[in-house]
Amino acid sequence: MTKLTVIIPTLNEESNIQRALDSVFFADEIIVIDSYSSDKTVTIVKKNNVTLLQRKFDDFSSQKNYAIQKASNDWVLIVDADEEVTDELSKEIKEIFSKELNYVGFYIRRNSYVENKRLQFGGYSSKIVRLFNKKYCFYEGIVHETIKTTGKLENLVGRLNHYTYKDYTHFKKKMNYYAKLRAQELFAKEKKVTIFHLYIKPFIRFLIHYIFKLGFLDGKEGIIFSYLMAYGVAKRYKELTLLNNK
Repeated sequence: MTKLTVIIPTLNEESNIQRALDSVFFADEIIVIDSYSSDKTVTIVKKNNVTLLQRKFDDFSSQKNYAIQKASNDWVLIVDADEEVTDELSKEIKEIFSKELNYVGFYIRRNSYVENKRLQFGGYSSKIVRLFNKKYCFYEGIVHETIKTTGKLENLVGRLNHYTYKDYTHFKKKMNYYAKLRAQELFAKEKKVTIFHLYIKPFIRFLIHYIFKLGFLDGKEGIIFSYLMAYGVAKRYKELTLLNNK
């Protein structure tokens, strides 16, 4: 049977990390790559039978690529600290690993949760490569990093649960953090900011989640999620404007 290494990146994830760890103990190896957390994350991790690595954060791709090279196994599953592997997904992975693998990686979708309520309509819907063979795949990009490969990819049915929203302040703080990193990435590419980026693009993002994806059917949580998605886009280009003005 093919062996699997799970990698979990962390930075101040004391409220999430144990849930993520509990969901991946079916793996042959678990690595936590921590960016020198200042809360109880490391203390919690050390109570589990896992490998702890610590590295100063520079960007998401470099952090994950570093941990991937430390993995004992070729096949790697990336799980964020605010995610958990569902029973359906773990069973599916075990099943495909018991057979001959004809792919170098697999796409996985996520269930979005706001205050422990699953968004049935307006959450994240894009599929991302999270399970892959490190011989043929690597991460690229500073923010919203993506897997680069020339090999064949397939879709998995099982999903990750993504607890993206603990409370309003937490989520907004996270959006601010991602916006600054994304602005730096765009600044390096000499991107300019227009009225479209500052006002129209955030509104379109809100419409996508709230109207086109039927986020309004998710109730209060749907409008909160849609607003914060739009806020993140607006904040990104405000940060880029500041960098360009300097």
